[in-house]
Amino acid sequence: MSTQTHYQFKPYNVGRWIVWSLFALVMLLAPMLFTSSLSHTMLSQMGIAIIVCLSYNMLLGQGGMLSFGHAVYSGMGSFLAIHTLNLVSKGNWPIPVSLIPIVGGLSSMVLAVVLGWVTTKKAATPFAMITLGIGELVWAMSLMFPEFFGGEGGVSGNRVAGGKPFGITFGPQIQLYYLIAVYTFICTALMFAFTRTPLGRMLNAVRDNPERVEFVGYDTQKVRYIAFVLAAFFAGISGGLAALNFEIVTSEVVGGPRSGAYLLFTFLGGATFFFGPIIGAILMVLAFVLLSELTKAWLLYLGLVFLFMVMYAPGGVASLIMMNLRVAAFGKLRQLWVSYLALAVTALIVLVGAAAMIEMVYHLQLNAALGPELRFMGATLNAKGLNSWFGAGFVMLTGLFLFEVTRRQFVREWDAIQEYIEKEIKRREAL
Repeated sequence: MSTQTHYQFKPYNVGRWIVWSLFALVMLLAPMLFTSSLSHTMLSQMGIAIIVCLSYNMLLGQGGMLSFGHAVYSGMGSFLAIHTLNLVSKGNWPIPVSLIPIVGGLSSMVLAVVLGWVTTKKAATPFAMITLGIGELVWAMSLMFPEFFGGEGGVSGNRVAGGKPFGITFGPQIQLYYLIAVYTFICTALMFAFTRTPLGRMLNAVRDNPERVEFVGYDTQKVRYIAFVLAAFFAGISGGLAALNFEIVTSEVVGGPRSGAYLLFTFLGGATFFFGPIIGAILMVLAFVLLSELTKAWLLYLGLVFLFMVMYAPGGVASLIMMNLRVAAFGKLRQLWVSYLALAVTALIVLVGAAAMIEMVYHLQLNAALGPELRFMGATLNAKGLNSWFGAGFVMLTGLFLFEVTRRQFVREWDAIQEYIEKEIKRREAL
């Protein structure tokens, strides 16, 4: 009986090649389009934030592990990287500056090997509480051991050190940006590849149904533990890049607010989609750099955005994009553009009215010595005047009424389109 060998060739995923090529092209051309020093600094911070948010999503989105202490691993990567940089500057270690982020990643991975086994003993709420406790412990240690953590002043360094191959000193921000861009692309590709491995798939199974995973013979703790260690490695790389970018590391990088920022913006971007944390990382830099300069109430605005996203779009920005791509795939998106425009305009009216009142409150609390008047969107408001408060309240309430009317009309149109899509899917399946 003769046997015949059959060869099967898996076709290339053209769409995936296009997406990754565009991702690389955007990072390559971005500093050429935005040429100011502030733009280069923000782009560098976005690359760092993308890595750390994606590493956090390995825990939250892919493994269902809510961590309140992820900054421990990105922060310790920063501290080990800055100490390594100082050793390189003194000529003690012949390590290229471009490889220092890997030192940060490896050091964080070793720390996760030690702490991760205890951390991943439990899942769900106990896991979150353990990470919170470890985070607070490390933050307290950062104030107790100034020899390593540098005390309140932190540890500073100089990235223009070691050899200078091809004249690259990493002194100019543009040179450091492209180093960060290379790390961002490689780390993003590796973390995406992880989601396609059997371990990545098993991590999703542990997230969705750990009892069934145990029943088929897998150790759920080992799966969580390995994912935890890998996430710490990538977080350490982001911390090492941050140390090179800022050339100073303080105890703030291991604090609870930093871990909270990772959680908040990963959620806002969309933890259930791989590209969601990338969106969240970009939003994080824009909020910390731009929004914080525009208003002192930026944390309040950020909290309100997070509140409304949890209530109305728990899947994050990525889920909104994917829902509309589904509608566009069936050729129905053009029917919604008028409703989207109306929602945007009415929401902007609500925002203007609410923001005017918020800014007046903050002006009375923080800038009372400057007088009652303040400038807001080109207009002069009197924080102690009835007319300004009445006008702001009227604008907000009017916007709320118009927004609710528009929202109800949009819901009717959206439900009709979803019903059509479901019928079309069933029709196609029947063919």
